Amino acid sequence: MAAAGVLCGIVAGVLVVLYRLGIQYGLVFAHWMYGQMHRHWWLLIPWAVAVVAVGLLNAWMVKREPMASGSGIPQTSGVVINGLSMKWQTILPVRFVGGLLGGLFGLSLGREGPSIQIGACGAQFVSHRLATKHRNDLQEHVMVTAGAAAGLSAAFSAPLSGMMFALEGVHRSFSPVILIGATAASLTADFVSKTALGLTPVLDFIHMPQLSLAHYWWMIPLGIVAGLLGSLTNRALLGFQTLYGYVPARWRCVIALVLALPIGLWLPEVLGGGSKLIELSELAQTSAMMLLVLLIVKLLFTCTSFGSGMPGGIFMPILAVGALGGGLCGVLARDLGGISGQTVPLFAVCVMAGTLASAVKTPITSILLTVEMTGTLVHMLPVAATAFIGLLVSDLLKTKPIYGALLERYLKQQGLEERAHSAVGSGVMDFPVEMGSAADGHKVRDIAWPSGCLIVRLRRGDHEMVPRGDTELRAGDYLVVLFSGEDEQSVRAAMLQLCQGPQ
Repeated sequence: MAAAGVLCGIVAGVLVVLYRLGIQYGLVFAHWMYGQMHRHWWLLIPWAVAVVAVGLLNAWMVKREPMASGSGIPQTSGVVINGLSMKWQTILPVRFVGGLLGGLFGLSLGREGPSIQIGACGAQFVSHRLATKHRNDLQEHVMVTAGAAAGLSAAFSAPLSGMMFALEGVHRSFSPVILIGATAASLTADFVSKTALGLTPVLDFIHMPQLSLAHYWWMIPLGIVAGLLGSLTNRALLGFQTLYGYVPARWRCVIALVLALPIGLWLPEVLGGGSKLIELSELAQTSAMMLLVLLIVKLLFTCTSFGSGMPGGIFMPILAVGALGGGLCGVLARDLGGISGQTVPLFAVCVMAGTLASAVKTPITSILLTVEMTGTLVHMLPVAATAFIGLLVSDLLKTKPIYGALLERYLKQQGLEERAHSAVGSGVMDFPVEMGSAADGHKVRDIAWPSGCLIVRLRRGDHEMVPRGDTELRAGDYLVVLFSGEDEQSVRAAMLQLCQGPQ
């Protein structure tokens, strides 16, 4: 599995590096194009023709390959958790072409979500090349998870965050086998990315002084702001996606591209994923009013770009919205609360991590990502406090994880809610028994296992055994389940209900 993870990391790293370079040069062209249009208004004519052509082309590609629309993270999670089928042969070209075209017009879409799916597709390619006569469903799912980890690692040059997000946000399981594959792939992809693009992370924060203990109470209001921002972002993204549902599918991308015009002409800082806005938020050289305007425009522009179904992610835009909110809090605290201006970058980082944690419900990934970007552990406590307070606020507001909600919508739109998607006659899956779950503390014979499956092995620590009827399951055990391909969907759902702890 470790060797397979290395192969996945190499393939995913190369693919994501090419994707990053394409988006990067596309955004440079977008800034140049809107600058030229600002001086020469006659360029609106060829621009309008290009908008219609690109919008219709994207609509056609997304219709032919729906799994390549939007972020890519919900679809990847659906492959691993719900057993959706994924065709890397068609997803990769749509991702590359659609992402590049969106970047050429400066749409507010991130490259991190697509990078995760691109990494997963690369891993699926490796899995098919390594497959024996009988395809192993568990092995492919583990390798797809490893590829997703490699994708985020190469996109951010943050291997720990890539590994953790694959476990926390995609697979939602901490199986040792998955951990080995994800770690090997993530580290390998990071090496490939840094070899090609340099050692500097995508978000390289300036030096930030350590926050004094007397100012730690600021983490409470910052966490509340982060939770509110994350919840607002979730609802806005889903709401605009619903609004686009009333527009004919072929014109949705055209509308998103048209709405990019005023942004590119008068507020070009908002174009693209948002890395420039994050840098702006930490410098503490912008007024509170300007930060508020940028925050509102960035949020709305992200909603109009993503809701159209254009291939592109929301990971970076969510980080940008959070950083702007934190920068705004820092500037207000500096001007009204007597806080040193040197703490503004720390406020931006804390709210950024909290907003991501509250929107995606991945607090550990949010904390690790911040640690890797700042390059120091001294800020982990305030960042972690803000992230978990933001998570608590979003839970109190009953905010669903954004990628889970998007996956539910995708399944409903494609009519896949009740269908079995396994391409094999039979296969195996593993499930961790979580603390407080229905299976925790009960004997095997006392549990109502779903029909169509058989518990064939139990892993407890370093030991493996074949469970008997009187074997008592404990939190931390891993159950290896043999299933029939036609029952995969129902078996997976029933096993998750038995093995998952209270949510």
